Amino acid sequence: MSFVLALLGALRATLRTRTDLVLENLALRQQLALLRRRSKRPQFGRFDRAFWVWLSNCWAGWRRTLHLVRPETVIRWHRQGFRAFWTWKSRRARLGRPPVGLELLKLVRTMALANPLWGAPRIHGELLKLGIEVSQRTVARLMPRRPKPPSQTWRTFLQNHVADLVSVDFFVVPTATFRVLYVFVVLLHHRRRVVLSLARVAAGGCPPAAPTDPDVQNSRIRLFGTRIRYAGE
Repeated sequence: MSFVLALLGALRATLRTRTDLVLENLALRQQLALLRRRSKRPQFGRFDRAFWVWLSNCWAGWRRTLHLVRPETVIRWHRQGFRAFWTWKSRRARLGRPPVGLELLKLVRTMALANPLWGAPRIHGELLKLGIEVSQRTVARLMPRRPKPPSQTWRTFLQNHVADLVSVDFFVVPTATFRVLYVFVVLLHHRRRVVLSLARVAAGGCPPAAPTDPDVQNSRIRLFGTRIRYAGE
């Protein structure tokens, strides 16, 4: 039986290439060196793991000569090394956008102050004409913040135009005799008094056309100096 096994091994050796024999011999010697170390359990160091990762990439028969650990362990080492490499490479690279130079910052602010009507799109276009590659968002960020003009509040608006404002109301008042009065009131704001108050009883139950009433037309002429037309007149 031993002769048959030796004969089969010799035939297999003759069919294999010299590269396969060299790599197999190297893998077996590496495992023997691990077993000769003074430890109860073979400990694979960094160089040992790197050797098996390299061997698994360059030789297809590495699984056949591996006896101390499982092939899945070597694959896990390979994945760990891949993650460690890209983690190291990403840490070396500078994160984020490249910093903006001081000359570009001064140029953008000078152009913005010299041309108050220019916005970020116009300044961005001028920089592109000069051959300076920069985004429009960066230009908007570098531009000096102009103070916004103070806007008047609603209270200030009313105070400035109180002489030109009137309040108009048209409402219904039921009487004790079961009749309905349609009341039209005009209130002048700057004097705080009612300048027109009309009460009419509708004929046939329909409200009167208050905006076309002659008294109302005359009151509008007295208040505003001209006849104001309502929509639909």
